Amino acid sequence: MSKPVVLVVMDGVGWTDVDHKNAVLHAYKPQLDELMSVWPHTTIRASGTAVGLPSDSDMGNSEVGHNALGCGQIYSQGAKLVQEAIDSGSIFASKAWTEAVAQVKEHGSVMHFLGLLSDGNVHSHIDHLFAMLEQAKKEGLHEVRVHILLDGRDVPETSALEYVDALEKKLAELNDADFHACIASGGGRMVITMDRYEADWGMVEKGWKIHVEGEGRMFASAREAIETLRAEGQYTDQFLPGFVIGKDGVPAGTVNDNDAVIFFNFRGDRALEITRAFEEEGFDKFAKNKNPKVYYAGMLQYDGDLKLPTNFLVEPPHIQHTMSEYLVNNGIRSYACSETQKFGHVTYFWNGNRSEKFSEELETWEEVPSDIIPFEQRPWMKAAQVTDLMVAAIESGKYQFLRCNYPNGDMVGHTGNYEATLIGVESVDLMLRRIMDACLKMDYALLVMADHGNSDEMVDKNGKTKTSHSLARVPFAVFNGPEGTEVKDGDFGLSNVAATVVKILGLDVPAEWNEAIIK
Repeated sequence: MSKPVVLVVMDGVGWTDVDHKNAVLHAYKPQLDELMSVWPHTTIRASGTAVGLPSDSDMGNSEVGHNALGCGQIYSQGAKLVQEAIDSGSIFASKAWTEAVAQVKEHGSVMHFLGLLSDGNVHSHIDHLFAMLEQAKKEGLHEVRVHILLDGRDVPETSALEYVDALEKKLAELNDADFHACIASGGGRMVITMDRYEADWGMVEKGWKIHVEGEGRMFASAREAIETLRAEGQYTDQFLPGFVIGKDGVPAGTVNDNDAVIFFNFRGDRALEITRAFEEEGFDKFAKNKNPKVYYAGMLQYDGDLKLPTNFLVEPPHIQHTMSEYLVNNGIRSYACSETQKFGHVTYFWNGNRSEKFSEELETWEEVPSDIIPFEQRPWMKAAQVTDLMVAAIESGKYQFLRCNYPNGDMVGHTGNYEATLIGVESVDLMLRRIMDACLKMDYALLVMADHGNSDEMVDKNGKTKTSHSLARVPFAVFNGPEGTEVKDGDFGLSNVAATVVKILGLDVPAEWNEAIIK
């Protein structure tokens, strides 16, 4: 076996016959149907323990999926690491936690918790917040504020009040004469604070003004805010405008000098920008009316190369022996491409949570800027532009390994718009033909797969719109592989793809990796 390899990730495209408004099943997709019938193919696992999550009931996501694709191994991931640290108590013995508590005690100041309020277990988990609230009281803190980001994406789209009610109940149980904790601000995750890849710094600016400065529409409670804003604009949770909790024009919990702020999301992509706003010297992405000096910590370190944040509660997975490093060590030239929404996935996450290349000479990365517009309005996204670059790179003959990500099935799937998601899936399938033709022209092998499910399940079992990922297996097909290519029998997952790539390239499979999917 020895052929250059092209790898395509169709983000959020699960492969299942279960039909809960299955946009993949019903899309017109002649290329994918050909790949999954005529060519060597199988389905592989992309969720739960197959990607390092705590249990097989945990949905996969793009970050852990690309970690597994890029390193050929299974590492315990954020949710599992944090839960293990809470169970053992090591999180509360960490340098970051003890220093944050010490600062609040020394100055008689406030501990702030900021993060996504849900049990989606993709970015965060409400139980982690509860554990920290309980510990804050146990350690003698007096004032705590919680700034909530509403989900509606990894959980049902209008479930926010379930989590708010659970949090209010927990706060009522903890509050007494010596301890006072309350919700101070909030808003939808796709409107404030949780931007990624610098697609829209305006989101982070809105979050800063609401959480830190207390500037925003004020309500007496989070429930009142959610019910009022939802009635006014028919918003689902992820798009709910930001709000401040307060009374008589006074915010319940602005962030001030000598406070401590803990961002309790464990996933890095949507945590980096707010982290930079708190930590970066000479920060210039937006003007701040207030820039308090605080002790800031993340649940994990979100970028190991950039060392952000400086302080963090739980050690992230230290991913070693990545495919990119192995290919560089073997002199293989590689190429990576996606639009902004998933560019970090084919670079940072692919390279084991490393933002820098292993070799400037051997690795080429190209980003297509994403439109800043609701994805259901342009479900084709930038598929054509990504394909233009991929075809040019293949036909240049410069690279032995090329990879790209088409975000459509995931980003459009998250909107809950079934008709738009059909178009998103079909747009990707249309582009696959161009990639396939380029691979035939240059005699490259093509591997096509997904990183997790989403667009395959657009409603839940009760028929309610579903915007979160699915537990579906994902397609895996080998097009124009070396003569005699066959898929082995076995229960494979995303971590088996790296070995498959290097086997087709004619290289030995590193001992640290899981086995190849092909014979």
